[in-house]
Amino acid sequence: MRYRTSHFYAICTIFLWASAYVFTKVALNYYTVFSLGFLRYFVASVVLIIVASLQKIGLPDFKDIPKFILSGLLGFTLYMITFNIGSKTLSSTTSSLIISSVPILTALIASVSLKERLGALSWIAILIEFSGILVLTLWNGILSINAGVLWMLGAALLLSCYNITQRQYTKKYTAFQSTTYSIVAGTVFLCIFSPEAITQIIQAPVNQILVVIYLGIFPSAIAYICWSKALSIAEKTSDVSNYMFVTPLLSMILGYIVILEVPDIETCIGGSVILFGLLIFNYSRKKAGSQQAGKESI
Repeated sequence: MRYRTSHFYAICTIFLWASAYVFTKVALNYYTVFSLGFLRYFVASVVLIIVASLQKIGLPDFKDIPKFILSGLLGFTLYMITFNIGSKTLSSTTSSLIISSVPILTALIASVSLKERLGALSWIAILIEFSGILVLTLWNGILSINAGVLWMLGAALLLSCYNITQRQYTKKYTAFQSTTYSIVAGTVFLCIFSPEAITQIIQAPVNQILVVIYLGIFPSAIAYICWSKALSIAEKTSDVSNYMFVTPLLSMILGYIVILEVPDIETCIGGSVILFGLLIFNYSRKKAGSQQAGKESI
């Protein structure tokens, strides 16, 4: 029962995250990059604060507030700005493919900052994925670099740095507490864009208001709650984190259904290379984990 429950929460999360790529494209037809960032996380913060109040999780220790300010700045303020800018020129499928590299980037950063070793197979997977990124970036020629890909790579890097901070913070706080504190902190920074956002939301058509509410409640607040729940129930993190590799496929399907978006040739080729690299990396990490478990049992 516990196994099925963790997978249920993981599947819900991945579906909601995949939909974010598509509906962000829809929202950017009306809102500016900065307004959308503020509105989305303002809604998410309101929902999370209500849930946190009901659960009575309290406030973080005063000495830990700077930590959550940092994680909020990395994982939500700067991430949302770079993500939205990248989304303006990329398809939802391409965006999701690049963001899917976050587990690899996180491991790469951890190998430097936390001295976590990567095996030879993991490094091969990273090189393969980098090749896929090059296909997406340089498909139209060496002198025609796609700025959207670079912005989305920046977003993936910021999210990876956020993940590193969360690995440290969740030693003291629950995943839900850490996520809530970080999102609220990130939203405070985004408040600088509130005047423009308020003007746009007042004049927005009903469908665009509903899109913002959806992005704030479902792919943000509810998805993160489900994800923290899945991680807390699962026996191994990899049991649920593997679902992240399905996100690009779901984004492609939803992109076609919602906005009739058809992937171009570079997305298909580069995306296939990236997914191949991700699968090899995932296999290498699982293999390393099995070997470590075997050593501990001896």
